[in-house]
Amino acid sequence: MDLDALLEYYFGGDPDALSPAAREVADGKLAMDFGVEQEPGRKFALWALMDALGFAPFPADAFPKHPQLRAAADAYLTAAYRLERDSGE
Repeated sequence: MDLDALLEYYFGGDPDALSPAAREVADGKLAMDFGVEQEPGRKFALWALMDALGFAPFPADAFPKHPQLRAAADAYLTAAYRLERDSGE
């Protein structure tokens, strides 16, 4: 999945350019699509976008039946935390 295509599809390009009400609708659509997505790679991509936007569920809640995706999400969060921590020094 292409990040720019996802941002365009859900947010018209820039999530920060939306009004609060429109952003809530777009976030809800993204969350709904995440909830019904069956293909593991697409599901992970939607979760990663939700995480970048600050509303992804915890990996254990997001991927209860997919231990590999849960482990990948945990690794993603660990790497993101380290990057954030190291860039703040």
